[in-house]
Amino acid sequence: MSGADTSPKAALAEGDKLAIDTIRTLAIDAVQKANSGHAGAPMALAPVAYTLWNRYLRYDPAHPHWPNRDRFVLSAGHASMLLYALLHLARVAEKDGANAPAIALDDIKKFRQLDSRTPGHPEYHFTTGVETTTGPLGQGVANSVGMAIGGRFKGERLNRPDLPLFDYNVYAICSDGDLMEGVSQEAASIAGHLRLSNLCWIYDNNTITIEGHTELAFSEEVATRFLAYGWQVLRVADANDTHAISAALETFLQSSDRPTLIVVNSIIGYGAPKKQNTAKAHSDALGEDEVKGAKRAYGWPEDAQFLVPDGVYDTFADGIGKRGAALHAQWQGFFDAATAADPEHAEELSAFLEGRLPKGWDRDIPVFEPDAKGLATRESSGKVLNAIAQHVPFLLGGSADLAPSNKSNLTFEGAGSLTPFEPGGRNIHFGVREHAMGSIVNGLGLVGLRAYGATFLVFADYMRPPIRLAALMELPIFHIFTHDSIGVGEDGPTHQPVEQILSLRCIPGLVTLRPADANEVAEAYRVIFSLKDQPAVLALSRQPLPTLDRTKYAPASGTAKGAYVLADCDGTPDVILIGTGSEVQLCLSAHETLTAEGVKARVVSMPSWDLFERQDQAYRDSVLPPDVLGRVAVEQGSVIGWDRYAGSTGAIVGMHTFGASAPIKDLLGKFGFTAEKVVEAARAQAARHRK
Repeated sequence: MSGADTSPKAALAEGDKLAIDTIRTLAIDAVQKANSGHAGAPMALAPVAYTLWNRYLRYDPAHPHWPNRDRFVLSAGHASMLLYALLHLARVAEKDGANAPAIALDDIKKFRQLDSRTPGHPEYHFTTGVETTTGPLGQGVANSVGMAIGGRFKGERLNRPDLPLFDYNVYAICSDGDLMEGVSQEAASIAGHLRLSNLCWIYDNNTITIEGHTELAFSEEVATRFLAYGWQVLRVADANDTHAISAALETFLQSSDRPTLIVVNSIIGYGAPKKQNTAKAHSDALGEDEVKGAKRAYGWPEDAQFLVPDGVYDTFADGIGKRGAALHAQWQGFFDAATAADPEHAEELSAFLEGRLPKGWDRDIPVFEPDAKGLATRESSGKVLNAIAQHVPFLLGGSADLAPSNKSNLTFEGAGSLTPFEPGGRNIHFGVREHAMGSIVNGLGLVGLRAYGATFLVFADYMRPPIRLAALMELPIFHIFTHDSIGVGEDGPTHQPVEQILSLRCIPGLVTLRPADANEVAEAYRVIFSLKDQPAVLALSRQPLPTLDRTKYAPASGTAKGAYVLADCDGTPDVILIGTGSEVQLCLSAHETLTAEGVKARVVSMPSWDLFERQDQAYRDSVLPPDVLGRVAVEQGSVIGWDRYAGSTGAIVGMHTFGASAPIKDLLGKFGFTAEKVVEAARAQAARHRK
């Protein structure tokens, strides 16, 4: 199916010019009224965006969630009024088949105001028609790579002969700033490697940033860089030349072996008599005189505000409206034919489109037998992940060149690697590109796939922006972070995470899990796959951890509550030992010693602060009774935050410095992670708080 309609006419029709200038003036008026925002880019790019939307974008405004719609990403999120104007003028519906608009004119008048549908930067889940949350530069284009990978993956897995259910394209408008950020370079590199011919970036080459002309900091030849990445590069000399824009988009649609970059030269703040082509047009309101001057340049009534002239809505209805409805109807016919022909395929499609896990998805999750030697939790994670993935066909992911260490490869028959020529492979080789990996995983999640990334926990720092955005967008993606402590050993402090687990716990909406043994790992995965609107991270050990005897200790199902009583005493405890991950075994060893000494001790395994805080007060008090003040918290990470569970008078055995390079046994002794040190702290707590 082609997303294009008839070839562009020889001259710009009056209706097209009127629509373009309406986009410009809506942006100008919204920013001026808010006295905040970025009108310059919408003023420059209105002809580009209008041409793409009204002539080429495969999108049905009446059904904005149509699964095979083209994706449009405004990576230059500061230009949000460009997108809001398009959504309004195209009359994109708030819900599929609904009459209520996603963006009414009153919403544009409330630009950047509290609780409006037009926030300063586009927000996914908040405004219909926004395909991803953008603002941090580079993230949108990197998300678009994940969307394009996801589109090809779905096509390979779900299309049938002559029934193209998934063949959408992904378009992203990006700025100079986007292309300066390193994440965009990582993402462009992997997109070129994978030959994502369904991906088109439109580069707004206006040469202006907040500080001034880009020559202050940016002198590379962008086109040459992208040619080296393996992209097709096209040029449009003037953003106002809609015929050249159309020709470039036509060339993209005819390309089948590489992604496309269209370099568009534009004048930021186009039409503003004094501020166009200056940094003053990049941000902030233009001011009354410049607003009037720009409108004069467009032939617009100078004093009119939020004007949508007669015929503009009809122009969009006759373009994207009619074309989108026809393409959607054609697709619906394909979908109906595909589901009628194959009931099993119909169920697979239904489960995917509804976000349902297949029946029995968890039936092969192993139960791990007690084992004093045990497994590293990265090892048990690999076993559980593979057991699940065999039954969840739309689970895919990979590692930043660390799969053998992360144990994140899908190894069952038919999993395969995702390559330029095998777009349906389940294993993605991200290369050493953690930042882009996080953003690409988000893009995969945005198109409905269950996706994951993997690396060492210490490198989560490279991924913090996309992890944060995943939480903001409420995406049920997850990341596997191994080598979770100073237990990394000889690799030393550069590879030993100290503050990372705490920094992840700080992100609102992110579920962080640090399981203590193989069966807690299994339960952690059950938690992750039950999440519908939250991302999650797993922090896993490099070193083997004993698999606990669950006939002696509490069942691992307590993992779902974030914390549970693992081992207890008769009556009220004198001291509570709280541990996570590899440190739980220290607490259990200390528990045996204390019990033999007549000290009543309780051990609490706390794999997730986030999940524990969700429980009601009664449950939390049953695990950590408020009247038991003798407490010891143990974790090979920063001590910050543990006082909320240890109490102001409790003891915390944790890290106050970076680690060191040495064998693990020596490190644990040096930094106090021994059963003896835990016993010592527990004795002191019991004595201090004994009634």
